[in-house]
Amino acid sequence: MPVDQERLHRALNPRTLVVVGDKGPNFSWLTNNEHFTGELYSVQVDEKEIEEIEKRGFTNFTKLEDVPGDVDLLISAVPRNVLPYIVHDAVEKGVAGIAAFTAGFAETGDPEGIKLQDAIVKMANDAGMVLVGPNCMGVYNRRLGVKFHSDVAHGEGGNVSFIGQSGTHTIGMTVLAERQGIKVTRAISFGNAAVVNESDYLEYLADDDDTEVIGVYIEGVQDGRRFFETLRDVTRRKPVVIWKGGQTEVGARATRSHTASLATPSDIWDAMVRQAGAIPVTNIDEAIDVITGLVHIGGATAPGRRLALMAMTGGQSVAISDAFGRAGLDVPTLSDRSYERLGEFFNVIGGSYRNPFDMANTIGIAGDSDNLTKILDILAEDEAIDTMVFEFSAGFFVSYWKKEPERFTKMLDNLDAFRERTKMPLITVMHPGHQEAEVLPIRELVVERGYAVYSSFDRAALALSRIVGHYERMAAE
Repeated sequence: MPVDQERLHRALNPRTLVVVGDKGPNFSWLTNNEHFTGELYSVQVDEKEIEEIEKRGFTNFTKLEDVPGDVDLLISAVPRNVLPYIVHDAVEKGVAGIAAFTAGFAETGDPEGIKLQDAIVKMANDAGMVLVGPNCMGVYNRRLGVKFHSDVAHGEGGNVSFIGQSGTHTIGMTVLAERQGIKVTRAISFGNAAVVNESDYLEYLADDDDTEVIGVYIEGVQDGRRFFETLRDVTRRKPVVIWKGGQTEVGARATRSHTASLATPSDIWDAMVRQAGAIPVTNIDEAIDVITGLVHIGGATAPGRRLALMAMTGGQSVAISDAFGRAGLDVPTLSDRSYERLGEFFNVIGGSYRNPFDMANTIGIAGDSDNLTKILDILAEDEAIDTMVFEFSAGFFVSYWKKEPERFTKMLDNLDAFRERTKMPLITVMHPGHQEAEVLPIRELVVERGYAVYSSFDRAALALSRIVGHYERMAAE
């Protein structure tokens, strides 16, 4: 049955939010949403719970029908045998949508759970009401302060959206993206997808002005043909990064008990994703790495596969070359003119400038920090190069940067000026080495400036290769 788009929009962008059945001692659903910009109400019949809810400043009603005005989104935290009554009352109230945290339905394989799910699905479909889930974490909206977990942020901004069949992974992608300097505008954990499914959410995000990049975690699809056609349409407008759960026999068995999803053979799935133009990944780290690159790689043009690799030491120049070479990316030699210009100031004894670069002694402790600007400008003008990879050798230089922080700030300023001046695609790598705690605050300074920062050459190379491949496929269409 087609989803009522007006109701879906209201449910994902609510002005009135009602939490039904929240319980102490933490009252997580109410406290998570205490910064909601609209009207927030509780519905609870247990007198002991009501007392604590009202002590915390929330308005409680014992009946949904008593909640004033229209209700856009209802969050259900009741036991599974109670949910059908809540759905019935929501239909009577004209609620736009329900996010059903409640679990214990078709995903269990239990006949009673299946029967209960069928009942709530019929009521929702007959009324044209949106049902997110059941068995899900529901809806997150950054700007409106609708939160499904205490660790997700709220406030202005955001250009990435996530949809996920797993609540844990949807929360995980949202929080990890924030730590990469990405403001997630919205996320939807949809669990069993009993009424509104993955294709419906993709269609919605395709038209969402706040969403520029879409991340997906999925275990199974309701309608394979529709999903493929929807995905193909969306990827022509926005990048879509997909992590498929249950690609092994053991994983497929786990998905059946998690969200009642049927497995798709991995070779069929991979072919479908490639044909549709999406970017496939195999775990949460890869998903965040690719999305980080899509958001922060910068540049006036799409990144290409001809790289300038800028390492700080000789050993790292070898390692960075191997990593990006394994990923199928190119490290070309430069023009004679570029080598002539580099040779005028590069400390040859302390490093190499053939590409990859070994440049610590030229721009670092013993060198002139302005040399970094010279190197970057020469590379930007070389027609053999279309993308830059810059290593912060944090594990090696962290003590030096702590003693002379102005050196590190000057390096960042030079990179900022280069990025603004040339609009050239650029990613960075900062391996923590043996000083992870000391490196973390330095890494955060780079993230705050809007750079894609990777913790290893291999992670950076894999992400960049997938991003480059995506843009090459798009250009070929």
